[in-house]
This record gives sequence, C-alpha cells and structure tokens, in this order.
Amino acid sequence: MTLLERINKPNDIKKIPQDSYEELAQEIRQFLVEKVSMTGGHLASNLGAVELTMALHLSLNFPEDKIVWDVGHQSYTHKILTGRRKDFDHLRQFGGMSGFPKRKESPCDSFDTGHSSTSISAALGMVRARELSAGHGTVVAVIGDGAMTGGLAYEALNNVSHLSSNLIIILNDNSMSISRNVGGMPRYLNDIRTSNGYIQLRDKIYDSLNDALPIVAKSISKAKQSLKSLMVPGMFFEDMGITYLGPVDGHNVKDLVKAIGSAKRVNKAVLIHVCTKKGIGYGPAEKNPSKFHGTPPFDIETGMPKKAGKKPSYTDTFSSAMLRLASEEPKLVGITAAMEDGVGLQRFHIRYPNRFFDVGIAEQHAVTFAAGLAAGGMKPVVAVYSTFLQRAYDQIVTDVCLQKLPVIFAIDRAGIVGADGETHQGIFDLSYMSSIPGMTVMAPKNRRELADMLRFALSLNGPVSIRYPRGTAYDGLRSCYAPLELGKAEIICDEGGVLLLAVGSMVRTAEKVREILAERGLACSIANARFVRPLDTELLRSAAEHYSMVVTMEENIHSGGFGEHVADWYQEEGLRVPLLNISIPDGFVQQGTPEELCRLTGIDAESVAEKILEKTAAAKKAEG
Repeated sequence: MTLLERINKPNDIKKIPQDSYEELAQEIRQFLVEKVSMTGGHLASNLGAVELTMALHLSLNFPEDKIVWDVGHQSYTHKILTGRRKDFDHLRQFGGMSGFPKRKESPCDSFDTGHSSTSISAALGMVRARELSAGHGTVVAVIGDGAMTGGLAYEALNNVSHLSSNLIIILNDNSMSISRNVGGMPRYLNDIRTSNGYIQLRDKIYDSLNDALPIVAKSISKAKQSLKSLMVPGMFFEDMGITYLGPVDGHNVKDLVKAIGSAKRVNKAVLIHVCTKKGIGYGPAEKNPSKFHGTPPFDIETGMPKKAGKKPSYTDTFSSAMLRLASEEPKLVGITAAMEDGVGLQRFHIRYPNRFFDVGIAEQHAVTFAAGLAAGGMKPVVAVYSTFLQRAYDQIVTDVCLQKLPVIFAIDRAGIVGADGETHQGIFDLSYMSSIPGMTVMAPKNRRELADMLRFALSLNGPVSIRYPRGTAYDGLRSCYAPLELGKAEIICDEGGVLLLAVGSMVRTAEKVREILAERGLACSIANARFVRPLDTELLRSAAEHYSMVVTMEENIHSGGFGEHVADWYQEEGLRVPLLNISIPDGFVQQGTPEELCRLTGIDAESVAEKILEKTAAAKKAEG
C-alpha cells in the first residue's frame, strides 16, 4: 500500500511518519501529474503548494479549522488529503469534482473561491464570527504573491491590523528564491518573538515602564522599532500591526509545521512568508509554469497537449488585430490585469513595450487607469475575461461612461467557458454592460468580424465593449458580409417565416437551427444582431410586419440581456409581435464541456429548434 492510499479521510495524514513526508509529497505530485494529464486543470500552482498543504493538514484539525484558499486553483492537494482522491478521475467534468474549493463538496472546504484577492477578507469574517459565537478553531488564509497585487487584499489587511485574536495569513510567494544566508536569523527571531514567554514578558515590562516612566518607555519603543527595521524583513506588515514570520522554505514540511505552530500561539494576525516554486517536481511545468497554470490534457513524457493542430482562437484573432491597428494608430495602448498571455497581448507587449500596461490583478485600477489614459488623449483597449471585468462595474459606470471616455473593452471568454465552472462562466457581461448609458455593446459572428469591430470601435468617440467567446474562432459566413454601421444588424439570409436574431456566437447556432427547421418544413431567416446597444430599431419594426415570430438568441443570462431589451422596445412602441427569448436561465452554470452546458441551459441548436416548433404549434392551435 502506498502512503497516499493510507489517506482516505480528513486528518489521516497525521498517521504518516515524519520520515515519510518527502516520499508522500513525491507520491502526491506523481498523482497530480497523472490525473491532470488526463482531465486538464491547474497543475503548476498545485505542484508548488504540495508541502505547504501537507504542513497545514498536519497542523490543523478538519473540518473544525478553516482554510480559505485565495483563487482556489491550488487546492488539489487539500482535496486529496480530505478524502477526495478517487474523485480526480472526473476533475472539472460535468457532474464531477470542481477544480476549486466548494462548500457543497466537502465540509473541509470553508469558502467557495475562484476569483483573486478575496481570502483575507473572508478569513477575517470567519474570525469575527468565531469571536461573536465564542467559538474555537484556527482560521488560515492562503494567498499568493500575485493575488497580493489586488486592492481588496490591502483593504482586508487594513482591517486585520485591529485583531486581538488569532488569524494566520500565509503568503505563498512563488516568484522569489529562498536566500539561505538569511534563513537562520528569521527562524531565530521567529522562535523568540512568538514564544508565549517572550510575548508575556515583553508586554509586562512595557506596561510597567509606561506607567512609571513613560518617556523611557517611548524611547525604548522607538529603539525597538529601529532595531526591528534592520532585523525583520517584513516590516511592511509589522507596521500594519501584523506579526511577520519568514521567509520559510515552502518545500520543507518540518519548517512549515514549526512556523504554523508558532503562528497559532499569537493572539493577533500573523503573516507567514512562504517561498515556493511553481511546477516543482515535473520538468515541463518547472520550465514553463505559465503554460501549465491551466492546461488541457497533455502527454506526460513531452508535456505537449494531446490535441494537436490547434486552429486560431478569438484571442489569437484579437492579438493579430491589435498589432495591425497599433501600426496604424500611435495612440493605441493595451492594458491587462495580470493576463498578458490569456488575453493575447504578449505579442503587443513585445512589439510595443511602451504602449503595454500590466496593472496586476487589479481590474478596478485597470479601468480607471484606462479612463485616465483616454482623458489624456490616448486610445486604450482593456483586454479582460468577462468574469473578471464584473469586478470593475463601478469604475466602468463612473470613471468611463459618465465621462463618455473612449475606452474599448475587449471582453474575452464571454459566454459559457466550461470546466472552470460557476466562477468563470462569462454569462453576465451583456446584461451589465448594456445597462450603462452611452456604452456601445458589440459581439462578432466570426473572426473577421471581431477584427473589423475592433477597428470600428477605434473610430467611435465613446466607450465600447466587444465580447467574444473562448476557443476556436468561427470562420464561416465569410462571404456574407455588410460593412459595419452603428446600431445596424446584418441580414444573413431572408426567407421569411421565423426570424432568428442572434448575438455573436449564437449566429453559428442559428445556422444549425435553420437547417433543423428546414427539415421540418418551417421557413426561417437569420439576422446577425452585431449590436446589443444600440438596438437596430429599424429592423425590429420591419420584423413585426414581415416575420411570423422573432427569436432572440444570446449566450447570456435572461435578466437584462438582449432579449429583454428587444421585448421592452416592442412594448414601448406598442407593437404586438410573437417573441421567443433564447438565453441562459437566471442562475449559475456548473462545470462541464461547452456542449454539455449549452444542452443543459437550452441554448443548443436542437433545444432552440424544439422550442420554436412548440411555440409555432401552440400559435396555430390558438388560431384554430
């Protein structure tokens, strides 16, 4: 029996002998590589956090104690150690185990995460709840150095400084190497400063001096701070009232356990600075941790994806379009929030380094920064995933749209994205962007139209958003093309009958729906909406006279979406038109393949065709 096979429920790791920790870590890494190579998932971050997670499970009791994993993509080892090893065969698959912490999945998952910089806020809330309920248990927030670029983390740190009970914050720093020449002094200082005897003696001496000789006490305090500034590497945190421990080797289980034990003795917030290496233990991931941050299924021997011959994606199309436009427009600048590779701005960065800005995991700052650039005469393009842009809604409203500034939002991963689940589905952007006055909202039907929309957006003197899906870019309907005109849809085919008025990615679905309906003897026309705001009211008015039904199609939730805007316009105009809204039902969409999730939500071609046929039959029956 392997060591890993002896761990089947929470806290089983404590039965493993200390001299076997290194072997266990090796088994866990081998297991992760084997499973993720088959299902895909976040690999590099999980390989880097193996020993850290082992140390936490050796130091804590689950589910009484709580860990809040920032983002949560590094929680695979935690899932293994809490008895979910057998669930990895269906990792990130429909109906299977999530790649992120899920409270509904296990009582050992204390908080659902998926977005960055939230862990300290959530952990602080748990500590306050513990205090109010006179509860017990240790609360730990694990946050990466990348997530510490998010402003929310610092808002939380500001509040954490007022704590008078224990909270452990682990800063998982995987971008800094460990300096052995200074390792001994921090460990020595940590042992002294976190021992109960030292803390009690220090406080007792200072209180006595302060009562009898306040001037002397003040001088001693100043001297102590000056000495600490020289000796303690984490003075930034110390100055905020947070005890700093570290740096600690994040791949040494015994050192980590010792640091966590020291931190548990302090009745205030403690930050443990842990240094780890992303991808450690698997050569390809060590050499290219970005590639293995989120990876599709791959060949273990080579590290190469199993599916070869990748066709251009919408992200690739956006990347090429940005290069072409930048050569023509010297004021064009690109902005990303720590997603240079993901949003396709890497080539732009290389070609135009002075016109590229990565602001870190700080979407709010990215938007207001872009507004400042626009106010200064530049033409900024903010490239961001749909699910992350919603964090900056206030800035879009107040800093961009209220001032009518020409900021372009290139919204990647819009619609259903698949395996990352509820926190990453981009199904809200049509609703939240089209709700803002003055915002032009577009969606391309294919890769050519995306490039043209980006060029068109640069010609508009106001805020614009262009949303496009994840994955291979649709290359069909290239021969069917009308020049872009603000607020005007494009007729793809006009054969009377039912009008399918489709937004972006749903144009491709509409083609399939038309084929199904033709087989059933129902005439069907297709229009590419192009614009969600402003609406093509001329087409809508004409449609009321020339088509038996108008079917709006969008890969977005129902509330506040394109279909609702169309229905509202018809109502305001007093026009009675048979309408069918095809959209994602209000709610959160689980993980799975896009095809599975489209069927689940009823926006696949077969489901849409069936709904149209049912509504048509009902209308005929009512007439008869």
